[in-house]
Order: sequence, then C-alpha cells, then structure tokens
Amino acid sequence: MLVQLSDLHLRPGDPGPEAKLRRVLALVSAMDPKPDAVLVSGDIADVPEPEVYARAREMLDEAELPLMAIPGNHDDRDLLVAAFGPLPVTGRAGPLRVLAVDTSLPGRADGRLDGDAVDWLDTELGADTETPTVVAMHHPPVLTGIRALDAIGLPAADRAAAAELLRRHPQVQVGQLGQHRQAGSTPAARAAASASSTSVSASRV
Repeated sequence: MLVQLSDLHLRPGDPGPEAKLRRVLALVSAMDPKPDAVLVSGDIADVPEPEVYARAREMLDEAELPLMAIPGNHDDRDLLVAAFGPLPVTGRAGPLRVLAVDTSLPGRADGRLDGDAVDWLDTELGADTETPTVVAMHHPPVLTGIRALDAIGLPAADRAAAAELLRRHPQVQVGQLGQHRQAGSTPAARAAASASSTSVSASRV
C-alpha cells in the first residue's frame, strides 16, 4: 500500500500546517494493514528554508516507513534533495514500483516534463515491463478544467509526451500527482490521483 501526501506548505514560525500534518501522520500510523511506503508529491515547503525541510523530514520519519519525495512549485530543489535524497526517485510500495520525477521550475509556478525526465521514465519503464508501476509528478500531465491551475500546469507538448509515454508502457497503473488535489484520468485512459493538501484538508480530520 502506498500513502500519498501532498502540499504540506510548511512555513517557519507557523505551527498551523505542522499541526495539520501531525494529524494526518497519526492516521497513517494507525492504518491496518500498515502501509508499505509514503510518497510526498511536492510543496513540502510554503517558504523554502533549510529548517522547514529538516522539520518535515523529522516528522515524516516518525511514521517509520520508506519515504519518497519530489519538489513542487513552492519548493527549493536543492534544499529538498539535501533533506530527502536525490532526484528522480525510484522506490517500491509492496507489489508496486514507484517512479517519481521533478516537474518544478525554479522561481516559477508552472512546470515542465522535460526531455530528460521523459527519457528517464522511458528507460526505467522499458527495463521492467511487468511490475505494476506508479508514475508520480507534482504538475498534472492533464488539463483539470480548473482554469487557474491549468495555467500553471504542464504545457501542451509535455502533456502529449506524457500521454505517448503511457501508451508505450501499459504497466503504468496510476499517475500520482500534486498541485490540483482531485482525481481524474490521463489522456491514455489511465487513472490519475492527487492527494488533498495536508495544510487544508487536515483541518477537517
């Protein structure tokens, strides 16, 4: 079982998002059966400072589960890598293989699934065509119908590249996304799922 968390939006000196994350992590820790891994699909920080990533890592490690993390548009890539490890990410969650790429652009809200990321995914997926696989990124490779979010999503050429990649690799079962916080489907008719922001939805837990 893979648990996805997204859009933590932690800030120095603001206990609110941290308290909400703690409530979510309590639910994760109480899950039975125990999850196999946690994927954080971007926007760990709202204000990217080293202490924010250190605190996020400390809190997430309390779940005592393998952890994978990728940047979102609010994150600082170098600070995230220093706290959570290199990009792109490969991992496992029970029977699932997880491949996660960075679609963030420093200093910008929109994203890119660039040629290097597409080539890496194509190579990794081609190396194992049998294992059910989750592909994760922060920016959705689809239009969501939410105008403000589509304006800071992936450009049309990148969405087309993602669709072609999925058509070539039917073992991809689902795309795990950040940013738009709702479920949908990819152009290649695969499921696309996005976790709600812990900094928002946890207020209702």
